[in-house]
Amino acid sequence: MKKRWWAVCFCFPLLVHANEQEIRLLENRFRVDPTIERAAFVIYREKPSMPVVLVRPDGTKYYAWRHPDKVSWHQEADMDIVSITEPMPGPWQAIGRVSPDNKVRVLSDLRMQVDDLPTRLYQGEAVKFTAQLMLGDKPLILRDFIERVALTVNFTEFIENPESLNPDQRPKPKSLGQFSDDGTGLDEAPNDGVFTVSLPVNVMPGKYRARVTSGNGIFFRTLEQQVLVYPTPLMATFKQSQEEGEPHKLIVQSEQASIEPGSVSVHAKFTNTEGETTVYQTTAEEKQQTIMLDIPYASTPGQYKWRTTIYATDQLSGRPLVFPLPEQTFAVTDYAALEQAEAEREAREKSMMEAAEKRRQQREREEARTTSLLIIGLGNLLVMLMGGATWFILRKRKARKLAEAAHELEAPPPDKEGETTDNMDDLDLDMDGPNKKD
Repeated sequence: MKKRWWAVCFCFPLLVHANEQEIRLLENRFRVDPTIERAAFVIYREKPSMPVVLVRPDGTKYYAWRHPDKVSWHQEADMDIVSITEPMPGPWQAIGRVSPDNKVRVLSDLRMQVDDLPTRLYQGEAVKFTAQLMLGDKPLILRDFIERVALTVNFTEFIENPESLNPDQRPKPKSLGQFSDDGTGLDEAPNDGVFTVSLPVNVMPGKYRARVTSGNGIFFRTLEQQVLVYPTPLMATFKQSQEEGEPHKLIVQSEQASIEPGSVSVHAKFTNTEGETTVYQTTAEEKQQTIMLDIPYASTPGQYKWRTTIYATDQLSGRPLVFPLPEQTFAVTDYAALEQAEAEREAREKSMMEAAEKRRQQREREEARTTSLLIIGLGNLLVMLMGGATWFILRKRKARKLAEAAHELEAPPPDKEGETTDNMDDLDLDMDGPNKKD
């Protein structure tokens, strides 16, 4: 049933007349009054079944998958919710497997009444902001309806004539919060028709357009207002103690020009390593701008969390201010364990350095051995080359000498040949000598 009413909320339009009508279908027919500018038709079907076909008085048919832009159609397994702008007056008909439990609910003059945002906001503050659905002059209290109303506050950076810019150059709206009427948070009572949001001003300082819209399409521009967001006028600093027994310090400083002196209060929640939470609070004295909150020293090593809410009063308007700070953490160190870890780290580094030194020495020895073997090999090769060259040269020289000796043996020397001629001449003289005597 809640799911159905969520769908109803999604499609219900704004209507003009200050009344609420509930029309039951007779033979799947219902009549639309000429004064109705917008109507929402809720039609139940047998489950499961196809969506119905709506037939206008002139015979024109509307289908779930084909209808004009002025028609909004939501379908479920056993229900159709159709919202029509300016429905044609006269008898309408729903064709399909319509359930006997059928009716058309018509809401008229449905509007939303909202608070005005402060024109001067501060970055980081949270503002209580309310809105209310009105049916004519009376609040609309329809539990199943208001449980599913989705109202959202959007901030858009202010620019003159944004329509003159290209769509991709226009500033994008940022959703800051969603209203609820469930009695939780800042909402005072559930289902009373008053929707409340704790609006976090999580935007950069500047000028903005604030707009309340409906995520389900009921209200598109129910509120548009220009607001100025100023830098946060408060600063919280956490100083962690490094000495056992000395408390931590949470210091809150405020700007005198923006914050009324003596109006600052601090509510801090600290969570220890076991998940246990302790609350610490303090309030500034008269005309005091800076307050300090002592947090007992925690000796158990581990990570701690703290979250603080600061309350103050605006100096100019007297408006109460609330600044919920985001959760932060700090750690308490076990110095004995840290020293042991440091010693272990140094031992590991020393071991690694020694191993690296051994590897370096081993590498140098291997390189020296390799170099020595290379030198010896090159020396041996050089000796062999020199020996071979010497042998080759000596062999060539010996061969040359042998060739020269052989040549000398085969051809007599010239001086011996001359001596033979002389001897022959002497022999001729001797032979001639006796002949002359005779």
